[in-house]
Amino acid sequence: MRKPISLLAACGIAALGLAATPAHAADPSFTLAGPAEIGLRPHPGQSGAPQKASVEFRLVNDTASAFERQSTFTIDLSGLKGIADVALAKQQGSDCTLTEAAVTCKRPALWKGETGVVDLDLSAAQGSKAGATADLTVTGKAEGATFKAATTKVRVGGPDLVLERAGLKEEQKPGDRQNLSIVFANEGTESVQGVVLEMRTTHGIDLLEQYDNCSYSEDTGEGQPLNTSWSTVQCLLEGEYKPGSVYGVDGSLTLKAAPHAFADALTYAVYADGHQPKAGKTSRKPTGGKKLAVRERAPKAASAQSADLDPWNNLQEFDFRTRNSADLVAWPVALAGGTGETVRADFGFRNNGPAWVAELRSGESVARTDIVIPAGTKVTKVPAGCHGVNADGTAREQTLGAPRYFCSTGHVVGEREKFSYPFELKIEQVVANAAGSVSVGRGTPEGTKGQPWDPNHANDKTPVVISAKDGGATPTATTSPSPTATATTSATPTATATSGVTANGDLAATGSSAGMLALGGAVLVAAGGGLVLAFRRKTGSHA
Repeated sequence: MRKPISLLAACGIAALGLAATPAHAADPSFTLAGPAEIGLRPHPGQSGAPQKASVEFRLVNDTASAFERQSTFTIDLSGLKGIADVALAKQQGSDCTLTEAAVTCKRPALWKGETGVVDLDLSAAQGSKAGATADLTVTGKAEGATFKAATTKVRVGGPDLVLERAGLKEEQKPGDRQNLSIVFANEGTESVQGVVLEMRTTHGIDLLEQYDNCSYSEDTGEGQPLNTSWSTVQCLLEGEYKPGSVYGVDGSLTLKAAPHAFADALTYAVYADGHQPKAGKTSRKPTGGKKLAVRERAPKAASAQSADLDPWNNLQEFDFRTRNSADLVAWPVALAGGTGETVRADFGFRNNGPAWVAELRSGESVARTDIVIPAGTKVTKVPAGCHGVNADGTAREQTLGAPRYFCSTGHVVGEREKFSYPFELKIEQVVANAAGSVSVGRGTPEGTKGQPWDPNHANDKTPVVISAKDGGATPTATTSPSPTATATTSATPTATATSGVTANGDLAATGSSAGMLALGGAVLVAAGGGLVLAFRRKTGSHA
């Protein structure tokens, strides 16, 4: 005879069954990304051949780990027939195939962060009409994952804002002023409703006027080193800007070299309203009653750059070289203690100005601090940004206990800024007249060398002295001058840098302006303005 099972027992069995069922984590979800819109010059293009525009699709993996299964990505090209021709970009690898109907790409794994999916070159198809549009959508699939598709609208024709280069002087001295003349044209096929003029200046260049239709902001994002942000001004110029017309800004835009100017930069650009870069969090608008205006000009053959969709034709940039100097001064360090004691020493230097200095083109360190440790002492704690070397400056594996240390500032040294590198040293033996040194300057294989823009190399080097102290009390370290408030630089996270000025600029180069300058270059390539970031390499030297 079967015995009845109680309700409580039945619930227990059910609970056991649930517990025995394996739990499956939710499948990871990935996001595909691409430009919202891209414009194509109508066929056949001004040169007589179809002009290409590039579109890049990427994948964002913001999960906790890599996805190590094969993924397949597909772009249906059927909607582009008669509107645009498609080709794989030259730099595209063999992991993508192109047919008349689709583009297919495979990836063996998806690493964390952003991953390129496919780069395409598009051009307007023969017989396509201005204003024709089609959607270009990329989708993905993989076992155990989901994908959010991305769509780019492809449009034949559109506005093309082209900016004239102003006649500014690159060589200047502190206090110099010059007017920034803004002239631009719409060389596209459609009107633009409202234009935003953006001007960005570095720490040593000030824009004097304030207008009510402009916003003013400092790009001071978290983690940026002192004095490296740009000052950004964005002005909304309302109205309709028609194809084939040329316009000039009617109002003064005065640039002034600050007392601390040295090697600075300016970028200025025009964007269709709504497609300008996002303003900084600190954006403010004045209420002085003045507005920056625009007036139409008669077209001139040389009034603007070429009308083709050049990646630089709605942005211009200038480098300014200011006759100025920056005096780097190492401070002396005197320590006292007995055998077996550990002392703290703040090695470092200050910039007596008047100029700020930066290596934002190359990202290299502005200056190196070379610290020679006195005999009889052993370094037991080293700040980030510093590494141990042998006595002759050659590399060594062990950081602690080195006889010598090289410390880097990072790529910016502000005017009146101090850099302090806190070390801890154990006095193993009190050596009579033991002395080390602190030197600051340009890094060399042997140590340091005076910077060409530093007018006084006599104060680049100073002694470090350790003396015996009676009574065995806790030793002290004195520095002269001693740094005060601290603000950590990104290049040396535990070295401290202080400044008595407010950062309000970005980009400069020290003695040389050679290197890569990553500017906010963009070109309006569609109705509504798809944007393409660009980079330019420039060369030159500082007088």
